[in-house]
Amino acid sequence: MKRTSMSCLLPLPLAAGLLSACPAWAQQAAPVVAPLATGEDRLDGLQRQINEQTRQLEQTRQSLEQQQRDLVRLQSALNEEILANARARGAPAPVVMPVLGQAPVLAAQNAPAQTTPPARPAPQPVGQAPESDSRPPEVAQIFDQPGVLTPPGKFVLEPSLQYGYSANDRVALVGYTVIPAILIGLIDVRQVKTTTAVATLTGRYGLNRRFELEAKLPYVYINGDTVSREIFTGSAQDRVFNASGNGIGDVELTARYQINQGGPDKAFYIGWLRYKSRTGRDLFDVVTDCVTRCVANTTGTGLPLDLPTGSGFEALQPGVTWLYPSDPVVFFGSLSYLHNFKRRNVSRLLVDGQRESLGDIEAGDIIGFNLGMGLALNEKAAISIGYDMSVVGKTQQNGQDVAGAVRVTLATLLLGGTYRFNDRVSLNVALGAGLTRDTPDVTFTARVPITF
Repeated sequence: MKRTSMSCLLPLPLAAGLLSACPAWAQQAAPVVAPLATGEDRLDGLQRQINEQTRQLEQTRQSLEQQQRDLVRLQSALNEEILANARARGAPAPVVMPVLGQAPVLAAQNAPAQTTPPARPAPQPVGQAPESDSRPPEVAQIFDQPGVLTPPGKFVLEPSLQYGYSANDRVALVGYTVIPAILIGLIDVRQVKTTTAVATLTGRYGLNRRFELEAKLPYVYINGDTVSREIFTGSAQDRVFNASGNGIGDVELTARYQINQGGPDKAFYIGWLRYKSRTGRDLFDVVTDCVTRCVANTTGTGLPLDLPTGSGFEALQPGVTWLYPSDPVVFFGSLSYLHNFKRRNVSRLLVDGQRESLGDIEAGDIIGFNLGMGLALNEKAAISIGYDMSVVGKTQQNGQDVAGAVRVTLATLLLGGTYRFNDRVSLNVALGAGLTRDTPDVTFTARVPITF
């Protein structure tokens, strides 16, 4: 008769106690009945999963918001660094900020299954500075005030050399007329030729993204030749009077601050304040070829034996510079006002060592305006063209206009170019042509900014 294991098929509480009493073969064949999970346990498990997924989604949302804030900050910093030059290459500016609103591309449902997961692309750094060869060049500087601020923590040392030449013809009529076209007196015809060379060492330091300081130390060499002939005096030869001077010029200090954020198709505004000292030797310190002519008669030429290297007046000049990028060019310009401070109890030195008292002297103030545009030819070279104009007021002596003082307008047409050798060194040249008689006929300036 066949044995059965029905005696071991007992409920779980009894089976747990009697299992040891069953034979070995019955223990192997006897199944263990597990209790069924209740509905409450399943609901608790699902709730825990939902809570965990909700927590992960909240962390992802917070991380995404933080990344968006970081991207906005990096984009703002990049705009301030390159200013308007990203649009000056003649090509669309590269996208430096990813579009976060685009939905991810999903694979089709019927796409074949892959045996191995696809390789994940390496993450790209956000806000990384462009490579040196692809970075757009700065606009070629043709005016004295640069438009691009120095990056924070950087120092720019800029040696420069400026050459200028001017020639003026002057006819002086001293006498009276009996009838028209008949003059009784002296006709003095003069031609003045002036050559100047100014070597300047400029240093700029960026304190932060919007503020920089600048200092200029010029060394001036100037030479003047005056050719004159007094007509109706019996002289058939021209008289040449030569004078020259060299030395330290007027030291300058300038502070610049970027007023707004700006960006592509948005103007940048940079306010600046310039102080000009009178460290150079001025007109009142040089010896004048004048014994008594300056006071009573015609002894001496009345011209300085040495030419001054400074203006002789301290000055303060506030101004604002603006840049507006409009693909493919960048427009720029500035507006300024220079005020010369009055000097009291001024006297000039004569050839015999005496001093001639001139009283209070105040040089005329200057209103300056310039306008230009720049275009980059490639990643290393750029050109600029511009117009610079200054209106100089009358000089006053003891509260009255000096005899013969007139308002003077200086106007110059400028053409410049720049070439960037690397990230640290560039060469900038500018050529100016005078448009009025009082403006130097030609000026040539070469600058070599070096970044540290």
